[in-house]
Amino acid sequence: MRASHADRERAVDVLKAGFAEGRLPQQEYEQRIGRAYQAQTQAELQMLVADLPQGPMPQQQFGPPPAVPPAFMPVQPVLAPTNGSATGALVCGILAPVTWGLTSIPAVILGHKARAEIRRTGERGDGQAVAGLVLGWLGISGWLLFFILMVFVGAANL
Repeated sequence: MRASHADRERAVDVLKAGFAEGRLPQQEYEQRIGRAYQAQTQAELQMLVADLPQGPMPQQQFGPPPAVPPAFMPVQPVLAPTNGSATGALVCGILAPVTWGLTSIPAVILGHKARAEIRRTGERGDGQAVAGLVLGWLGISGWLLFFILMVFVGAANL
């Protein structure tokens, strides 16, 4: 049967492995490589690699099988706890419209405190802290806008 280009490449790979393992001297390796690229049939290729192992050598194992290296073990996610101040900031921010803005200032204070703690400890909850900050600042700016409007209305009535 005629040899294909892929058959020649497989034979060359076996020869390269044999040379790398020290089974073939340099001169013999170069001769076999040349003959492998000139081979016309699979029988010629088989004669070139017949004395070499055709795959990984089985190794004798003693004792239990080796442990899987940690690089190949699946990663177990370690969930850090959620920062309590971040949760408090979010709750205060959500309650700001219901309490007419009274919880806006605690939302901002807790939000800034939570973000500092999260950066320092690596806890979760940064999104909650930011949401609490945004809602708190919106509540504060709403009250400031209300007071500014009242001052202008009062000044216009004088």
